[in-house]
Amino acid sequence: KRVVLRGETVYVDGKVLAEPGFGQDIRLQPPSSPPTPSRRKHVSQQVSPRTPMDSPHRKGIKRFRHNSEPTNGMIDGVHLDHSPSHQPSTLSDYDQTPPPDGSFVSFEPIQSTGPDFGAIAGIQSLSQRNSMYKQHFLSVNQMNKEKLRHLFMVAQKMRMAVKKHGSIDILKGKVLGSMFYEVSTRTMCSFHAAMQRLGGAVVSMTKESSSAMKGESLEDSVRMMESYTDIIVLRHPEPKSAKRAAIVCHKPVINAGDGTGEHPSQALLDVFTIREEIGTVNGLTVTMVGDLKHGRTVHSLARLLTKYRVKLCYVAPECLQMPQDIVDEINNKGTVQETYTSLDEVLPKTDVLYMTRIQKERFPSQESYEKVRGSYKLTPHVLTRAKEKMVIMHPLPRVDEISTEVDSDPRAAYFRQAEYGMYVRMALLVVTLGYA
Repeated sequence: KRVVLRGETVYVDGKVLAEPGFGQDIRLQPPSSPPTPSRRKHVSQQVSPRTPMDSPHRKGIKRFRHNSEPTNGMIDGVHLDHSPSHQPSTLSDYDQTPPPDGSFVSFEPIQSTGPDFGAIAGIQSLSQRNSMYKQHFLSVNQMNKEKLRHLFMVAQKMRMAVKKHGSIDILKGKVLGSMFYEVSTRTMCSFHAAMQRLGGAVVSMTKESSSAMKGESLEDSVRMMESYTDIIVLRHPEPKSAKRAAIVCHKPVINAGDGTGEHPSQALLDVFTIREEIGTVNGLTVTMVGDLKHGRTVHSLARLLTKYRVKLCYVAPECLQMPQDIVDEINNKGTVQETYTSLDEVLPKTDVLYMTRIQKERFPSQESYEKVRGSYKLTPHVLTRAKEKMVIMHPLPRVDEISTEVDSDPRAAYFRQAEYGMYVRMALLVVTLGYA
């Protein structure tokens, strides 16, 4: 459920997203002795700033409490949790119970001299025990509905904060290590932009600019990068490379794509896009088209969509169909799957059309690539058979699978999808580093 007020989403799934208002709840004031300027002045003379902690006058303050529930999650044998025995402190409400002597002191929290960026972003209202704190993020299989709901709520807050303020310095002093062994535009730039809009800094390296060209191993490079940074984002052409990095790294590692394996943060932004464009994920038919064999984006998205009530349709040439191990995994979770080689049959019943390019770099030869190149192309004419409210998505880059004439179609969400990616990655950084 969603409530939009003056063009802004203020309520989603039981969570209030609007920034808190101003004022004081007068119900918290004792009816017999409401605080007045003279009364406060009189009491301040009686209570010294050095009042012992066990004094009854200190009962106006409730101490901060630490969440002490440890996390010990693992995935594929890798310990995901690098948090201490407790999570970051969360602010508790101040206890306004008057002391036994009948006097009343209203203790106020110490105010920072600078702007309260946490309040600007509105994430203080979302503060809760965060099971993703200081954990590696290697696969969408680590996510559940509760984690998704919280992450998307924070992403909504990030979107509102960026629209209003441009940047919010809640990660000021933190450094992101960017390690990209494959070329990237959206993933790399959106992670960099996300960290910078949060007030943090970025240290980046690519394969060509690093000692990998001299033969340095991935593990050694990761060890070096963790010495300079607080969190690492890694893209590498080899499957399971993110797992290798996580084994040797004591800082959180985010998998930004490991060969033909997974691309978990892309799947998060894809589901967030569906929520933003349609309003829900449940009850939809999601059709994935193109290179489903090599496409790590569709591998992660298909897995993540098993958390919802959806039907998955796969459209690809016979040699590029979804890998059988992924089909079996999704089938075991009870999600309906259908396979096609033609888009015509499935398009009229599709709610979300997820196009992907045929990945030339994954083929052993130019000849094998040419055999399937251009298998599917979305044009305005093809879209005449689609639903009026269907959403067209693409992880990008595109080659020739979507005509540029489709860009002006209101159903084309792929550029909005790329923008949503920054907000989701902002949320992922904030949640992983323990600030929401």
